Amino acid sequence: FTGSAFGSAAIWQYESLKSRVQTYFEEARADWLDKIRPQKRGDFRKQVNSWWNNLTEGQRTVTGIIAANVFVFCLWRLPGMRRIMFTYFTSDPSSRALCSPMLLSTFSHFSLFHMAANMYVLWSFSSSIVSLLGCEQFMAVYLSAGNV
Repeated sequence: FTGSAFGSAAIWQYESLKSRVQTYFEEARADWLDKIRPQKRGDFRKQVNSWWNNLTEGQRTVTGIIAANVFVFCLWRLPGMRRIMFTYFTSDPSSRALCSPMLLSTFSHFSLFHMAANMYVLWSFSSSIVSLLGCEQFMAVYLSAGNV
């Protein structure tokens, strides 16, 4: 799994760089359109965009991870989902599902305090680690570390 995570991260990193180069040249050509295009309306949307644009790349990456963790945490609270959660979101060697829980358990927290502490620590070092490794390699490390 770890090899697949880092191999996928390398491909993602290459595609991301290729996309950024293409976007740069497309924006250079379409720059004159910005001057004639009408501005979007809505204060809430501007506030969200302003908040998002002020985040570092690491914080933007971790925001998605935090959202996934909160979503899975909420699923644990639904009584009808308990059987599915125990089967696919907890690593258990005696379970029928052996591979998917290795990935899905990285997003699973049963205790609110446990999740809050983990997400706080993740948020606090996200900027420095993503600037060091890059977004793609950080995701590979996160997914691989959850399988330990």
